[in-house]
Order: sequence, then C-alpha cells, then structure tokens
Amino acid sequence: MANFNKVSVANEARTELHDKLQLTGAEVSVNNLPAGASVPFVHYHKKNEEIYSITAGRGKAVIDGETVELKAGDWLRISPAARRQFFAAENEGISYVCIQVKENSLEEYTNTDGVVEK
Repeated sequence: MANFNKVSVANEARTELHDKLQLTGAEVSVNNLPAGASVPFVHYHKKNEEIYSITAGRGKAVIDGETVELKAGDWLRISPAARRQFFAAENEGISYVCIQVKENSLEEYTNTDGVVEK
C-alpha cells in the first residue's frame, strides 16, 4: 500500500475528500458557490472547528449573526459552536476550502512533529 493518495477535484459545487483521500484526522471539502448563491442552511458542529481558505472570488459568512466579508486570500477559523452560513457575492462567485479538525486536538506541528533525515 502506498503512503499517499492523490485525487483531482472537478469544479463541482462541493467535494468532500475524507473518503477520496482516506483521511483519518481531518475532513477537507472544496466548495464553489456561483454568484448570488449560498449554502442553503445554517450549521454548527459538536466537536470540530473549521478553517476556511478563500481561494477565489468574493462573498460573506454570517457567524452568530455577524457578517464577515470574504475575498480571495482570506483565512477564517470558526469555533464549533458558532452558527454559520456562507454566501457568494451577488455579482461574483466564491471558492473555498474548508478543513475540519477536532478542536484542541493539535499536539505537535511543523518543527515538533517533522523529522529531517540526514
């Protein structure tokens, strides 16, 4: 068995990668909303925080009733309990990657988890 998985993602409305990449510690989704569209529901999580990377376009998130304007290059972290909904701008779509991980689960990262071979 290979120590990696690779997939290509089409320009679909939403692609979840947990099954496609056999993820074991996170959920990652690739999302595309056309101009004027929105995620059709408000949601929150029981355990997972979400990290969003806006990769193209413009839009907004409404988080606990507060509007947060979004554009390409922005990053956003949302606590599990926060109620959220995403919207594309009226005249421009928005594309983003959402990473879900269990809140407070990060134990090691970069320099403390990485091993450099000599």
